[in-house]
Amino acid sequence: MFRKLLLVQLFLFIGLCVVAQVPSISPSQIKQVNVDNLSDAQIRRIVDEMQRNNLGMSDIDTYADQKGIPSSEAEKLKARIQMMGLDKLLDKKKSSETFQKDTKYSDREFNSTDTSKVDLFRQNASPTDVKRKKIFGAELFNNQNLTFEPNLRMPTPANYRLAASDQVLIDVYGYSEVQHDLTVSAEGYIRIPNVGPVYVNGLTMEEAKNRITKQLSTIYSTISTGKTFVQVSLGNIRSIRILLIGEIQRPGTYTLPSLATVANALYVSGGPDENGSFRSIQVIRNGQVITTFDLYDFITRGDLTNNIVLQDQDIVKVNPYKTRVELLGEIKRPAIFEAKDNETLQNILDYAGGYTDGSFKDNITGYRINSKEREVINVPANEIASFKLKSGDQFFVDSILNRFSNRITVSGAVFHPGNYGMEPNMTVTDLIKKADGVREEASLTRGIIRRLQDDFTPAIISFNVQDVISGKTLIPLKKEDSVIVFSKVDLRQQYQVSIAGEVNKPGGFPFADSMHLEDLILLAGGLTDAASTKHIEIARRIRKGEYDSKDSSKAIVKQLDISADLASVAGERILLEPFDEIVIRKSPGYNEQANMQIDGEVVFPGRYSILSKKERISDLIARSGGLRPEAFPEGAVLLRKTYINSSDSALLNNKLELFYNKLQDSSDISSVKSAIERKYQLLGINLDQIMIKPGSKYDLLLEEGDVIKVPKKLQTVQLFGEVYFPKKVRFDREYSFREYIRGAGGYTASALKRRSYIVYANGEVKNTRKVVFFNKYPKVRPGAEIFIPSKRNHKGLSGQEVLGISTGVASIALIIVTILTRIK
Repeated sequence: MFRKLLLVQLFLFIGLCVVAQVPSISPSQIKQVNVDNLSDAQIRRIVDEMQRNNLGMSDIDTYADQKGIPSSEAEKLKARIQMMGLDKLLDKKKSSETFQKDTKYSDREFNSTDTSKVDLFRQNASPTDVKRKKIFGAELFNNQNLTFEPNLRMPTPANYRLAASDQVLIDVYGYSEVQHDLTVSAEGYIRIPNVGPVYVNGLTMEEAKNRITKQLSTIYSTISTGKTFVQVSLGNIRSIRILLIGEIQRPGTYTLPSLATVANALYVSGGPDENGSFRSIQVIRNGQVITTFDLYDFITRGDLTNNIVLQDQDIVKVNPYKTRVELLGEIKRPAIFEAKDNETLQNILDYAGGYTDGSFKDNITGYRINSKEREVINVPANEIASFKLKSGDQFFVDSILNRFSNRITVSGAVFHPGNYGMEPNMTVTDLIKKADGVREEASLTRGIIRRLQDDFTPAIISFNVQDVISGKTLIPLKKEDSVIVFSKVDLRQQYQVSIAGEVNKPGGFPFADSMHLEDLILLAGGLTDAASTKHIEIARRIRKGEYDSKDSSKAIVKQLDISADLASVAGERILLEPFDEIVIRKSPGYNEQANMQIDGEVVFPGRYSILSKKERISDLIARSGGLRPEAFPEGAVLLRKTYINSSDSALLNNKLELFYNKLQDSSDISSVKSAIERKYQLLGINLDQIMIKPGSKYDLLLEEGDVIKVPKKLQTVQLFGEVYFPKKVRFDREYSFREYIRGAGGYTASALKRRSYIVYANGEVKNTRKVVFFNKYPKVRPGAEIFIPSKRNHKGLSGQEVLGISTGVASIALIIVTILTRIK
């Protein structure tokens, strides 16, 4: 029994271990994974997480800091997201803006209410706000450049009445000089030194000046004689409290400067709301309506007559609107307009700025709500001025028809093609005369007229152009007729000849009569230095009137020789025909210089020209003076061009396209492309073997663009990857591969030992091999680079797979226990 329990516990432990080893790589664990190793699916999960957190592309650095990702990996992450086209999703992140309005009007100070009441801008506009924006006049309160601020630097108005907290400036000058800066007390007095209190509350500036002058005359006798003068002015003004009520955006009590007007008060409160009137704004003082302000007077005529200066405790009341109508269509300012009782549709049309240039003025269509349903009303032009309005009316001004009443068109081979106005009894002859006649290249045998018939089906009428010009045939025109006179040039395919090969400007050229081969070569810029004057080939089109099934020829090809000076063609003069194709071959004995480069530890480094197609690396070393004593031939490398010529590039690209289609992940495609598209590729050579045995298999033939680099003797070894302290160490022949690893702190926990490899100084790569159960590491040489890769991050098993494995293990355990029981 104990043995059974032990077996069951063993298999259950195995099942739990399997569950525990299922990793889950989430975006929050990206700091443990190299971005280059992430799949496209994992990148999409990262983008999803950033979207949930309302992060955009500009926040990737912040996201990386939160996850502990280095800045270099964050840049890679940006590049991957952009390459996959996911940056557009992150760029849709909403941005919020706030607007704060300064309530300090100028250098004159006054008390103000909470500035949040002046914020007129909302980011998320409701349907009510949208409707309000359509109301004529509402834009005044949404324009941050228009504030209706009172001008506090203007001369004090004559009717301004002093009150508590006003600052009174008294300037006495003449025989006596003195200045006083006094503030009106809460009881309405100012206290003048040596004079005493003077009551000024409720006085205008003129009245206050007279009273103050009279009091000062008691101590300055020269005032009455005119030798001393008194000037009274207003300094800092007081604040007043105004109550705004009714249909207004933000009703309440506001503290404003004492020079504020009705328009100032409306602006700071946001103006009338959706139901507020723009034309019936009352100012109530001491229980009486003292004025009614109409904003339309200001908007349409600039009239601010009723925009009075407010006083303390005034009430501004915005009444509900009575009549509103909407005017749309071909008018200058489509909007919702408020109308007074005695106004007509003409007044609304005037408020809208009138008709546009393309409007239909004979009739305005209206839509009205009666007691039971809607109805359509037509307002003729002669009734607009007297048409009475009803609240809720909608009017639409239509546009004129997009057609012409008398248009005819002439095009083609005439001197002045275009549109013309049709005159009574006008003919095609008259139209051509208006177009200044036909051009020289006009085809006179046939022209056409495009016409719409009475049932609006199109028709084509042909005519003889010569007969029409001479007046022999008269063809009457109709509205919207289009006359076409064809050009002989347009009716013929453009003749060309082409030349390719060894000329300075290959390509196509217009054909001309009596054009010879030598003429075309001259037009192409002449022959290149590599051109051969032998075996020039001309391909000519076959023009046969009859079909012969036995004749399979597709072109007429001629080969000929020309003289070097293009003076003549050997044997005959070749007259070209339209669409001839000429090819100038390269001289078979012509070769351009092919250059390559050798650098490093040779006696004469630099650029060399390849002498022959059989020249090898050993020949170049000999030409460069041989190796220097400090040269390290084992580390020499050869850099060779990726593409030898354009044909190699096209062939390789076609093969790579098939390979790219097999790759599923964008990171793999990107890395392969970057490796292939490099201008040069590293080709490992064994220069030490080449010097020992020239002409051997190691001694490669040279090609154009090759670069050979011979380094100095190398004395170090570099370690990369999964070691605790990657560094460069001194080369020691007595050290083995594993001793170098121990010198760098040893393997890390994620090191993949069996995949370790060495890149030698000459570019040769050797990897670790498995011999029986042991790793056989490559030999370390001077200048080598040791790479220890990391273990791949396993994606793990799904929950269903884990459950299946656990169930299977438990079933096996149960079977084994049953078998053991039966054996006993």
